[in-house]
Amino acid sequence: MRFTKMQGLGNDYVYVNCMEEKIKDPSETARFVSDRHFGIGSDGLILICPSEAADFEMVMYNADGSRGEMCGNGIRCVAKYVYDYGLTDKERISVETLGGIKDLELTVEDGKVSLVKVDMGVPGLAPEEIPMVPGASGQKWIVDEPFLVGDQEYRVTGVSMGNPHAVVYVEDVGKIEIEKIGPLFENHERFPNRVNTEFVKVLDENTIEMRVWERGSGETLACGTGACAAAAASMLNGLTKEQVTVKLAGGDLLIRWDKESGHVFMTGPAAVVYDGKIELPKFR
Repeated sequence: MRFTKMQGLGNDYVYVNCMEEKIKDPSETARFVSDRHFGIGSDGLILICPSEAADFEMVMYNADGSRGEMCGNGIRCVAKYVYDYGLTDKERISVETLGGIKDLELTVEDGKVSLVKVDMGVPGLAPEEIPMVPGASGQKWIVDEPFLVGDQEYRVTGVSMGNPHAVVYVEDVGKIEIEKIGPLFENHERFPNRVNTEFVKVLDENTIEMRVWERGSGETLACGTGACAAAAASMLNGLTKEQVTVKLAGGDLLIRWDKESGHVFMTGPAAVVYDGKIELPKFR
């Protein structure tokens, strides 16, 4: 299997051009290539496929083999791949995902994509959109709602960016025992499809800091949809302005929530790590 390893702010995936390659068992392939000791090492597998509804389709699998709806860092890398590797010469493209069709604007420098702006769509805020089991408060939106996880109460804001997110505000993101609390959120009974969890500290009205526990992958250096969810939640809670810089372990993303259209826009980099070829084992 020929592949390209790419990363967006350290959120790394193995990319396969499925116009040329055929992947018989993408779930098991994702498990194998994601292993950082016996495989390639990544947060998952992303297949770049033809689409009847858009210019391309992004098919995403997490490191545990589960199918993901959407990945903000991943889709920026898809845009860079299709342009840099000559699959398109357009600087505006559309990409089909399980989280809907996304429109992307490419910034090209010296013939290569350096930045990608993604229209991430309108955030889903109702419990059934996330999806999330409504709490006793009966709120229309899950905003700053008391939430018992383990033996500790948190204040949670729920957001869907094509995939489910729980945003939690903390005093110090560095001190969160994310390996302990992340899985408790991910598998909480109120999230029927599991959930990605963002632990956020507001630095000022234009800047937030975040760590993320990704469903199916664990802690990652960055999460594009998570950054969008955290920014939207911060605006909903009256903590920031409509455009914020989200500081993640892997770098910064610029997020803007256009209140007129209701759409969230994410701008950030994408990079190629290397191209390679690997022999896949025979999966049982």
